[in-house]
Amino acid sequence: MQKRYAFSLIELIVVIAIIAVLIALLLPAVQSAREAARRTQCKSHLRQIGLALHNYLDAHNRFPPSYVFSEKGSWSVHGRLLPYIEQGNAFDQVQLDLEWHDPVNLSTGIQQLDIEIYHCPSDPRSDTLYDAGPGEGYVQTVNYGFNFGTWFVYDPKTNQGGDGTFFPNAGLTDSSVKDGLSQTLCAAEVKCFQSYFRNTSDPGPTVPSHCSDLAALAGGAYFGLGSALNDNAGHNEWCEGTVHDSGITTVFTPNSFVRYVHSDGRTYDIDVTTRYEGTSLTQPTYAAITSRSYHTGFVQVVLMDGAVRVVNDNIDSSIWKALGTRNGSEVIGEY
Repeated sequence: MQKRYAFSLIELIVVIAIIAVLIALLLPAVQSAREAARRTQCKSHLRQIGLALHNYLDAHNRFPPSYVFSEKGSWSVHGRLLPYIEQGNAFDQVQLDLEWHDPVNLSTGIQQLDIEIYHCPSDPRSDTLYDAGPGEGYVQTVNYGFNFGTWFVYDPKTNQGGDGTFFPNAGLTDSSVKDGLSQTLCAAEVKCFQSYFRNTSDPGPTVPSHCSDLAALAGGAYFGLGSALNDNAGHNEWCEGTVHDSGITTVFTPNSFVRYVHSDGRTYDIDVTTRYEGTSLTQPTYAAITSRSYHTGFVQVVLMDGAVRVVNDNIDSSIWKALGTRNGSEVIGEY
C-alpha cells in the first residue's frame, strides 16, 4: 500500500478548526489578564498620588490649591506635586508664579513631560499628546482628576471655594477635612479628550439631577467636543489647574453617560464648566465633571488618607456626593 505523506483537505480543516477553538478559548483569558495588570498599575498610580499629596502636606502644612486665581493659566495640583513624585529636576526648571504656558515655562518643555503615574494604562489615548496650537504646542493629557466637590467650585467675588478638597486659592489642612480623610475623595479616574462645554449663564447653586439640566445651559457656550489630536477637550492639559482639565465633581456617579445632543446632530457624553476659572471677576464657577474609566463597571479612586478604593458604577448617588464633601457630616456606609 502506498504511504501518505500529506494531510487531506478534511484533516487540514479539522486542525484549523481546533486551533481556532483554542484561540477563542484562550484570547479572553489573555485579555482579562492584561486588563488585570493594567488595573493594578492604575491602582499603584493612585496610591503614589496619595502619598505625594501627604508629602506636600508635610512640607507646606496645607494641601495644594487647584489654582491660584491671581495667576492666568495657573498650575494644577499635578504640577505642584512634581517634587513629591520624583520629578524634582523638572519642577526646579519652572516658575509657579508664571502661568504654565508662559514662554519661560514652555521653553523647558515641561508641558510635554510624560509622567507615568498621571496616566491610566487602560485609557487607549493616555499617551497621546494634545496639540494646543500656536503658543502652547503639544501637551500631555491626564487620567486622574482631583476632587472639586459636588457642584459649586469657586466664587471670585468672595474668594469662597466649593465643598470639595481642592479649589482655587485654597489652603486646606488635614483638620479642614472634618468628615475624615478616610471618608473623603482625593482624586478619581477620568478620560482624556473628554467632550465638554463651558462659559454658560449662571445656573445657581442647585445641583443638577439630570443631564437635561445641563443641556439647558448650552446656549452661547464654548464647546470642546472633538477627540482628534488638535481638538480642544477636557483633561487634555495635565499642568492646567482648571476643573475641566485637572478635576472631577460628584454631580453624577462614575461612568454615567451624561447625554447631550449637539446642533451637529451627534450625541455626546458631556462635561460642563459654567465659567472657566480666571475668566470672570464676578461669575462663580459650577461644574459637572464626571469620573470615568476604561475599566468595566467601576472607577478607582484615592481617598484623602491615601487609601485606594474601587467604586462601582452603581454606587448610590447620595454616597458618591457625600464622598465629594469635606465637611458635609454625612454618614457613609459600605459602597
